[in-house]
Amino acid sequence: MKPPITVSKPAWLTEFQSFIMRGSVVDLAVGIVIGAAFTGIVTSLVQDLINPVIGLLIGGVDFSNIFVVLSGERGPSLEATRQGGAAVLAVGKFINAIISFVIVAMAIFWLLRVLTKLRIHAKAAAAGPTAQEKLLAEIRDLLRDGRPVAPVVPPLPPSPPLPPG
Repeated sequence: MKPPITVSKPAWLTEFQSFIMRGSVVDLAVGIVIGAAFTGIVTSLVQDLINPVIGLLIGGVDFSNIFVVLSGERGPSLEATRQGGAAVLAVGKFINAIISFVIVAMAIFWLLRVLTKLRIHAKAAAAGPTAQEKLLAEIRDLLRDGRPVAPVVPPLPPSPPLPPG
């Protein structure tokens, strides 16, 4: 009877598995998924809440429906014009994308700002008091107890030898 055929795992597959299971790669994947969901929310915010207000302020214009026809016939809407085969510049959609980008950028800025402050506070709390803070606390305690605080005088450097003579 023949021995069973063994199939060994290629070395690159083991490397790939260790690469995928690194914390930073998993964190990146989670960030991309959350970012995609956040983008959907921001797109809805821009198209459904911000653009109607802007359109109302500029005279009741449907902001997302602003476009320039390069060639072909203009239809009643951007989609109708595109379906008619016309070449168009969708200026309103581009402005929507810019507004969405600014909102996402601001949200990321504020999120990073908060996380940075939390990280700084966590480091300061974990590090404990500095040497200067400890010394100041000792001086405070001495003054509170009514004991005099002796000035700290650094030792003098040794004098140079006198020339013979």
